[in-house]
Amino acid sequence: MLEAVILIFLTRRMGNLAIQKGLKPISWKLYTLLAWILAELTGCILAMFMFGNTNYVAIFSIGLLSAFGGYLIVKAILEKKPDCIDEDIDRIGVDDLKPPVNK
Repeated sequence: MLEAVILIFLTRRMGNLAIQKGLKPISWKLYTLLAWILAELTGCILAMFMFGNTNYVAIFSIGLLSAFGGYLIVKAILEKKPDCIDEDIDRIGVDDLKPPVNK
C-alpha cells in the first residue's frame, strides 16, 4: 500500500516536470510507471538469484531500491530535456505590430 502511495506521488511529480519542459505529462507518467515496474521485477529476480527464494526481506528490499532506481533514470532523462520558455515575443502576431486604429 505504501508503495502505491509513493508511486502516485512520484508520477504526479514527473507530470509537473514534464509540463515545465513543455511535454505531455501522461506519457511521462506512464514511462515512470513502466520503469518502476520493470526495474522492480529485475531487482527481485536478481535478488532471488543472489539470496535464494526464502530471504523475502532481501528480495523485497532490493526490488524496492531497484524500482526507485528506475524512477531516477526516467527523471534524469526528463531533466536533460530543455525547458519550455514561453516568452511574450513569441505570441506577438502581425496585427499586434500595427498602430491602434481610433474609431
